[in-house]
Amino acid sequence: MDELQNALNNKSLTISTFPEKGRCLFTTRDFSPGEVIISESPYVSVPNKNKESPESKCEWCFSSTNLKKCSACHVVWYCSSTCQKSDWKLHCVECQALKKVDKERLKSITPSIRLMVRLCIRRKLENQKMANLVNLILQWPDSEINIKEIAEIFSKLACNAHTICDSELRPLGTGLYPVISIINHGCLPNSVLVFERRLAVVRAMQHIPKGTEVLISYIEIAGSTITRQKALKEQYFFSCACSRCIKLKVIDARIANVMDFSFVTLMIKELQMKLYHPFSVNLMRTRETLLKILMELQDWKEALSYCRLTIPIYERVYPRCHPLIGLQYYTCGKLEWLLGETEAAVKSLTKALDILRITHGTKTPFMLELLSKLEEARAEASYMLRSQNED
Repeated sequence: MDELQNALNNKSLTISTFPEKGRCLFTTRDFSPGEVIISESPYVSVPNKNKESPESKCEWCFSSTNLKKCSACHVVWYCSSTCQKSDWKLHCVECQALKKVDKERLKSITPSIRLMVRLCIRRKLENQKMANLVNLILQWPDSEINIKEIAEIFSKLACNAHTICDSELRPLGTGLYPVISIINHGCLPNSVLVFERRLAVVRAMQHIPKGTEVLISYIEIAGSTITRQKALKEQYFFSCACSRCIKLKVIDARIANVMDFSFVTLMIKELQMKLYHPFSVNLMRTRETLLKILMELQDWKEALSYCRLTIPIYERVYPRCHPLIGLQYYTCGKLEWLLGETEAAVKSLTKALDILRITHGTKTPFMLELLSKLEEARAEASYMLRSQNED
């Protein structure tokens, strides 16, 4: 524990342990909105394949362009010799094992299995000091892995691993970040976890005073208390006791006590007549789905109308500087610019920049692209205004 605390002291952070919550990460100085609280490279990571991102990805940087398979195992991909060399120390051991697996069995090797295998390999390759530190943080045994420990490691991976996303929060892979895994969940988080390629970065979304616990959200926080609690219980095996949940649990309990069958029937009838409240999260989800479909169909005008409808609900259910609000303004601005609504695009892109510079920083490729788009849109709007004045 001393090694871990010494590593955090230089970052103005400290660990405290509470019986009801376990270990928590606290600040030892004030942090300003947008300031990096902590950043960490993955101890191990693997790319993922899913419905949203079905293409193969580079094992090291998660790029999906210029890929070539490992010539030995024919399982992992790399986009360059640089990425292959960076990953080789770990993959050369994994590669020997993968070569021995027949093609049919390879199909059942999931990213979670590969992540566990890579964890075991790295622990064996790592120098003892670093291995001990990782074992301490994740509370894993030092001894040789046996069958009984496999299930335990799988469950701990599920709770401690993070989904690595691109700047627009699209999933790319899964990584194990031992120090960041200490940070607890809050349904009203004061910080946000974003990724700059493989690097995990936690930034303050608001002013965080000295002595405050650092909190991020593990799940989608726009849902009801019941929905959030269910997701946390199923995915992370705990019940949230944050201030938001405690407050809403009391309200939910009072409603449950007075609800009878006739009342439920009346509610359903009213819902059927009125469909949804303007700020309904369910309505927001439906609009998100329609927006995605319209974007795929390239129906930009209708897509813009649905994008605009989602923003007021986003601003109601998410913290003021949540990245999803910024990304929605970014989408709105791009659509407005595409449709010739340049002045509206400047306003939307400016709002996106104000939020995303806090959650994403200012020097990432994504943010540089956003700044470039905004400058170009401003120049176009200025030109159009001058042309109108001349006429």
